[in-house]
Amino acid sequence: MTVTNLEPGTLVGGVDTHADTIHVAAVDSWGRQLGDQEFPTTPSGYRQALAFLTGRGEVVGIGIEGTSSYGVGITRAAGEAGIAVFEVVRPERAVRRREGKSDPLDAYQAAQAMLSGRATAAAKSADITALRALHNARRSAVKARAAAQVQIRHQLVTSPADLREKYRNLTAARLIQTLAACRPSVHPDLEERLVLTALKSLARRHQSLTREISELDTELTTMIERAAPHLLHLHGVGNTTAAQLLITAGGNPDRLRSEASFAALCGTAPVPASSGKTTRHRLSRGGDRRANNALHTIAMARLRNHPPTKAFVQRQRDRGRSTPEILRLLKRAIAREMFKQLTRPHEDLGVHDLRPTRQAKNITLAAAAHALGLATITISRTERGLHITPEVVNRYREWLNTA
Repeated sequence: MTVTNLEPGTLVGGVDTHADTIHVAAVDSWGRQLGDQEFPTTPSGYRQALAFLTGRGEVVGIGIEGTSSYGVGITRAAGEAGIAVFEVVRPERAVRRREGKSDPLDAYQAAQAMLSGRATAAAKSADITALRALHNARRSAVKARAAAQVQIRHQLVTSPADLREKYRNLTAARLIQTLAACRPSVHPDLEERLVLTALKSLARRHQSLTREISELDTELTTMIERAAPHLLHLHGVGNTTAAQLLITAGGNPDRLRSEASFAALCGTAPVPASSGKTTRHRLSRGGDRRANNALHTIAMARLRNHPPTKAFVQRQRDRGRSTPEILRLLKRAIAREMFKQLTRPHEDLGVHDLRPTRQAKNITLAAAAHALGLATITISRTERGLHITPEVVNRYREWLNTA
């Protein structure tokens, strides 16, 4: 949006958001300040804020800082009122040092960003709030479970000798199960009884968190399947990595201007690191580090069991590239693929015909897997739609048609 897009009598709004209040400012098509006011972050406060803007003219759009955090309420209210909302980036420190900082100033700067065309990113989808909530809850539960397991191991190191020897050789899963079912009261020794009570509490906490993670995984997968099921069909992409990529993209693919901008957003855009006669690039240390970690997880999964990725890595090694350089190239390629899937998802490949075709020709899973050079479980999961990789589906269907 630029000044030339606005007609006389129209205006743009700017909103500075906080936990308990929002400050709203209005600017006309010539950049003149029409007024500002503070409102509470309540449903009635949002209605009053929109009435404040619409009472001064036709509102073309509103620039809001933090549309998925403190600004989510006013963003939803504006969307329901049919007013376009755009994400505004916080002013740079140099600008704030020069012009100062206050709620009215920040609100007017948000409106000026709309007027000048600096705010071009569409507001983040409200649905992303629910996805982020599930993802954050799962991540914290995983961390808490890992902490409980570490505490159990550390506590066993300093436990009485009899307890330490009893549980020394148990696997992690068996250790948790055994400790959760133990009976500390049968131990006559006070120290053993109290230590075992603590271990039992930690083990039961571990089990409770495991059940919680499983429930969150179910909800997370259901939401992703409703929003972007194609992501789960890509090799190496699970529910947590898909959720993180959707969160990073803002739940709105229109926010992604190009695949290069998405790569920079994820911290996978190559950064020049050349000197003298050496010409090279390195991984960026900027961007969304959680999105970068999601791409790294996908890369590691594909390095283990994805033939095209293994072939790519071998070609790069033949050219003399080091492992960090290959990983940089791989993550950049995956970022390009994820951008395409977020903005132009592939059509549903449809696997419902694979199993009936194989069974009609009396071909076993083992025979199909052997002919394609894949694991039997991969063929089985592909037929059931649990592991849909486009190249595997296409190869399998072509082979079935000619077998």
